[in-house]
Amino acid sequence: MNPTRLHLHEAGVLLRLTGPLVLAQWSQTAMGFVDTVMAGRYSSVDLAAVAVGSSIFFPVYLFLIGLLNAVTPLVAQAHGRGDSRAIHRAMRQGMVIGCITGAAFMPLLWGMQPLMVWMGVEPEVILITDRYLFGISWGLPCGGLFFALKGGGDGLARPRLSMIAGFIGLAVNIVTNYLLIYGKLGLPALGGAGCGWATSFSILVMLLVMAVVLSRSNIRGTAHLFSKSTAPTRLTSDLAPFLKLGIPLGLTLFVECSIFTIIALFIAKLGAEVVAAHQIALNFTSQLYMLPYSLGMALTVRVGFTIGRRRATRLRRVVRTGLVLSLTGSVCTCLIISTFSDKIALLYTTDPAVQGLAAILLIYAAIFQLPDAMQVNCSGILRGCKDTRIPLLLILLSYWGIGLPLGYGFGLVRLGGMEPGPQGFWIGLICALSAAAILLSLRVRVMLRRLTGSAATAVRP
Repeated sequence: MNPTRLHLHEAGVLLRLTGPLVLAQWSQTAMGFVDTVMAGRYSSVDLAAVAVGSSIFFPVYLFLIGLLNAVTPLVAQAHGRGDSRAIHRAMRQGMVIGCITGAAFMPLLWGMQPLMVWMGVEPEVILITDRYLFGISWGLPCGGLFFALKGGGDGLARPRLSMIAGFIGLAVNIVTNYLLIYGKLGLPALGGAGCGWATSFSILVMLLVMAVVLSRSNIRGTAHLFSKSTAPTRLTSDLAPFLKLGIPLGLTLFVECSIFTIIALFIAKLGAEVVAAHQIALNFTSQLYMLPYSLGMALTVRVGFTIGRRRATRLRRVVRTGLVLSLTGSVCTCLIISTFSDKIALLYTTDPAVQGLAAILLIYAAIFQLPDAMQVNCSGILRGCKDTRIPLLLILLSYWGIGLPLGYGFGLVRLGGMEPGPQGFWIGLICALSAAAILLSLRVRVMLRRLTGSAATAVRP
């Protein structure tokens, strides 16, 4: 088969994996979209509260997701080797670690009021945000269990399982949001705080669906996942490889998301209208972010499986094909956002002032689509190689060493003569993503040389 056909074949494999992954991820992030729209229709104060609350919650949630992302490359490489016991062990460890870690984070979300006061968030926004965080915190243990199961299914190239669970959870979230925000069927009218409780209930439903589907399947390595007799008797001694891979992944996602949290808290000082506009731009771009993020997850699976199979030539082909797909997709999303920015803002709010500012911020969001897609797909490739510590340091440098200082300077202290405003923070984000894209792409080159060059004797073509 000629090289072009091989690349087209690999592109087809990646896209078949990416499609269900996109839908699964979109179904989960769409919960944030639903929360934002429904809270915004209730009141601008509730919208601001959900914006601040989600900005606090998601770094914690993403650390949990990142920690459990270790399941995917472990399962993918074990699947490539045909090792059912290793698949089973990785998923069981993920379930235990996910549940314990999720429960441990709950009190953290209950004590965020002093931070919001210190950051200068308006008192009426703090009150609703505090109630929102209390409600959504109860979804963390279930989320830990769900993402362990999801990571195993994805690593086995079965992303449709989490897609089904995600869409059922989204439907439940929409209905429960309506009931709790507006107080229907005898339930209390909780406003924006109801979004937190609705999300927790939706996560529980997704976990139950995923558990039922896996318990009735014949997928390699998933038998007896929920049997007490198969509890890991050597859990403590077996945890080191999992945590060595998972903790840097969790910290990487935390670092990536926390910069958005800090920026949201700084922007909160500028008033509810500015917060609402920032949240609209961020929320919509988060929906499109699922395209490169899901491709990155597909690359993790394919890279991990290929390494497990010891196929050096195919590994390079997987990487090249994935990055070309990434670039193509990011150009498309950039054009979509920049062309329809006004109409996108109109979807979220009827407030003219918020609409106008949101449309401006969406132009900045369009620009960062290109470096964002590159950095997230390079991260997916490195994750499949089980390379997590160096990428963490590169992300930390890019986001906290470059992006946040520049964003603060442009956004609040007139760096370069710019007027203070949210636009400056978005410029900082563009700089952070560009730096991360460059550094991570260089790291990918290093890893490919190790795996297909000096290590060629251990990897057959």
